[in-house]
Amino acid sequence: MKETQYKYLLFFKPYGVLCQFTDDKNEGEKRPTLADYIPISDVYPVGRLDLDSEGLLLLTNNGILQHKLSDPKFAHPRTYFVQVEGIPTEKSLDKLRQGVTIKDYCTRPAKVQLLSAEPELPPRNPPIRYRQNIPTSWLQITLTEGRNRQVRKMTAAIGYPTLRLVRISLGLSAKEQLSLNTLKWSEWRNLTLEEINIIARLVRII
Repeated sequence: MKETQYKYLLFFKPYGVLCQFTDDKNEGEKRPTLADYIPISDVYPVGRLDLDSEGLLLLTNNGILQHKLSDPKFAHPRTYFVQVEGIPTEKSLDKLRQGVTIKDYCTRPAKVQLLSAEPELPPRNPPIRYRQNIPTSWLQITLTEGRNRQVRKMTAAIGYPTLRLVRISLGLSAKEQLSLNTLKWSEWRNLTLEEINIIARLVRII
């Protein structure tokens, strides 16, 4: 199978942009979509980022890749910077590390660390709502599953609501990942040959 048959793009999705190329909403003002930023046809997101989430999005027209990186059974890691309301204790973070119960399921154990400094990210537009008497903090969280609004539900379950959520990398294994690196807010780029080779090797599509 030749790599030239397929398209692979990375995109830094802004806040408030739908993770699709059309807005199917029939009422009110149309919301920004991927089509407002990416002039490439016939590519689709691998996984999703919610309207109010930001960060790294992989797009391709390779259906096998989409399946293998989206299906929870393949357990590919995804890493996020997460701003939360309050400053979680290690005891609270251990709950995320062990898995928390959300309605009818228990999340897989996550890698979680409290960051000592705010990560370098572009300002969010609009900015988050700060509460004057409640501090905020930043976590780095790595999951191996991607259920609907999972990170937000996890931090809420331990009492620290998510204020801002930015995906910074998609792991194809523990050591090889696609990441934002120098990709700027709202920019997209084609994957390098090295990155394509990583994908091809790890999901065994060649």
